Amino acid sequence: MKLIHLYTNSFKGLSKESWMLALVMLINRAGSMVLPFLGVYMTDHLKFSIENTGIVLSFFGIGSVIGSWLGGFITDRIGEYRVQYLSLLLSVPLFCMIPLFKTEIGVATIILLQSIVSDSFRPANSVAITKYAKPENITRAFSLNRMAINLGFSIGPALGGILSAISYEFLFFSNAFTALVAGILYIVFFRKRNILTKLKARKVQEAMEIKKENSPYRDGKFLVYCFFCMLFSICFFQLFSTLTIFYKDTAHLSQQSIGYILGYSGFLVVLLEMGLVQVAEKYLSLAVTMLLGTFICGFAYAMLGFDHSILILVISMSLLCVGEIWALPFMSTITALRSGKNNKGAYMGLNGISFSIAFIVTPTLGTFIAERFGFTILWIGTGVLATIIAIAFYYIVPWMIGDRKHAES
Repeated sequence: MKLIHLYTNSFKGLSKESWMLALVMLINRAGSMVLPFLGVYMTDHLKFSIENTGIVLSFFGIGSVIGSWLGGFITDRIGEYRVQYLSLLLSVPLFCMIPLFKTEIGVATIILLQSIVSDSFRPANSVAITKYAKPENITRAFSLNRMAINLGFSIGPALGGILSAISYEFLFFSNAFTALVAGILYIVFFRKRNILTKLKARKVQEAMEIKKENSPYRDGKFLVYCFFCMLFSICFFQLFSTLTIFYKDTAHLSQQSIGYILGYSGFLVVLLEMGLVQVAEKYLSLAVTMLLGTFICGFAYAMLGFDHSILILVISMSLLCVGEIWALPFMSTITALRSGKNNKGAYMGLNGISFSIAFIVTPTLGTFIAERFGFTILWIGTGVLATIIAIAFYYIVPWMIGDRKHAES
């Protein structure tokens, strides 16, 4: 009963806008069937080599870097509302165009464009979360949003595994349709709210002088923090590239089985995230939470270097879910605490770039190591690197923002 009470309490106090942002994200991510299967699509359907597939996938990361910077830049100028609906609606035709390209250059180009448009959504969405959440609920608002992402991710890959076995084209069109639905829902709900918040902000500006705030690109401590966020992302985001190839080629899982295990990961995060975040907020400091989350992710990957039976695959994925719950939402919270009131878009954009760089490095580096040295070296090396990053976070977080009470004040 205590556990149930703790879990239900974790949802209390969240605004209607936070719930709607999560619903929009759920619909959008439920259709995100493409990313986990891009590697398999290129190696299995288009017959690209593993190394060329890694190079092509890196263009998703390049587009993500550009999109994160562009999204943060224009969010601070035209507002998060416009950036989000434009990103959702413009991604629709781009998803539909992916199956038209059959060469490495063609696929890399369309993935680059689609990634720029889709990832401009992320910093704007993060700003919207901080805008509509109460100060004491920021981490839980981010967690609610991530819970929606993972619920969508539990539906999407499972369905994507089935659809890709029938037709990859249908997979891309389904992703386009869900992006369209998410965009329409977002516009309908937030159009009037955006006008009202603009009017309130204008009155505040008239009543007080707006303080000029520094650029995050000149914030030395934050740049160090983002560097280690990037290293963590290089480790973690193998989930979307080399891990699925490992499942297919080494563990000999079918596409449907890959979809099911990825779907299980999303379901587990949905089940555990709000409760585990509540526990971390109540009993752990930000530094300890980041230490534990990062270390557990590394340990989950290192396990695969010793065994790849189905039981180990499930245990590894379960630990990876726990680790990401105690790492990813708190990274966003730390970024929000470090930023000012008028440059949140730029801070969220820069932190998003640190994740986006991983999408460039991870596929190329991961497939290179796997092909030249084997997956065993890749997974054990990932575990060692994640342990070093975990220790670094433990010292960097209090150095950058101090203790939680000081940071929030």
